[in-house]
Amino acid sequence: MAFYDLSKPERHQLVEKINQEILADLSQDENTNIVRFFSDDDTYVRKTGYLAIGKLFYTRPKLQLVIFSVLNTLIEFEDELVRQTVINAAGEIGKFHFDNIQGFMDAGLFDDHHRVRNAVIGSIKKMGEKNPIPVLEWAKRYLKHPDKEIRREICHGIELRGRTHPQDVLPLLKVLEFDETKRVSNTLIHVLGQIAYKNGCLKTVVAHLNTWENKPLVEKALDEIVDVHNRYKKFAVLTQEEAIAYIDSNYVP
Repeated sequence: MAFYDLSKPERHQLVEKINQEILADLSQDENTNIVRFFSDDDTYVRKTGYLAIGKLFYTRPKLQLVIFSVLNTLIEFEDELVRQTVINAAGEIGKFHFDNIQGFMDAGLFDDHHRVRNAVIGSIKKMGEKNPIPVLEWAKRYLKHPDKEIRREICHGIELRGRTHPQDVLPLLKVLEFDETKRVSNTLIHVLGQIAYKNGCLKTVVAHLNTWENKPLVEKALDEIVDVHNRYKKFAVLTQEEAIAYIDSNYVP
C-alpha cells in the first residue's frame, strides 16, 4: 500500500519504523534496511529514508563516519533509485556541511540516469537556500562546462536561492547570457522569471539586466517576467500592470 494510502496514524507508525530500522543498520554497520527503503518504489518511503539519514547525522554525531561509509558504498549501487536517494540524503547533510558532501554532488551531476541528476538539482535548491556561499561557489565552476545539460541543471538548481536573494545568483546567471544551446537559454529565461516576482526582487533583477549585453535574450526574459506576474498573481507583490510599468520606466534597451 502506498504511503499516502495509509491513515495518518499508520503513516506515523511507518515513519517511526523506517527511522528505527535505519538507526539499527547504522548502529551495526549494516545497510540492508537502508537499501530496502532507498530503493522503494514509493517516493515518500525514499524521502522518509533520506530525511532519517539527515536527522541522524545531526542528532547522533558518533554515527557520522558510518553514514558517510554507507553513502559512499550506495552511490555506486546499480539501482538508480538508491543513487538518487543517496544524493538527497547528502543534500540534507549539505544544508550545513557542504564541504563534506561535495563529492556526492559532483558524482550525481554526471550520473547516467536523469533521476539522479534531478536529485542534484533538488539538493542544490535546498542547500543553496540554507548554505548559499559554498553551494554557489561550487555551482559557479560548472556554468562553463562543455556539457549543455550540466550548464542547464546548474542554472535550474540555483533558482530557489534567487527567489529570495536574486543578487546572489544574478552574476552566475549572467555567465550564461550568450549560451548558444536553446535548452540552456530557455532555462535561463525561466529562472529569471522565477526570481523576479517576490518582494523587492523585480528592482534587483531589472537593474542587473541593464548590465547584460545580450539584449534579445533580455527582452525574452522581461516578457517571461511580465507573464510570471500574471501566472503567479496570487503570490506576486506587484500586479502584471505594475510590473510592466516598472520595467518600462527602469529598463534601458
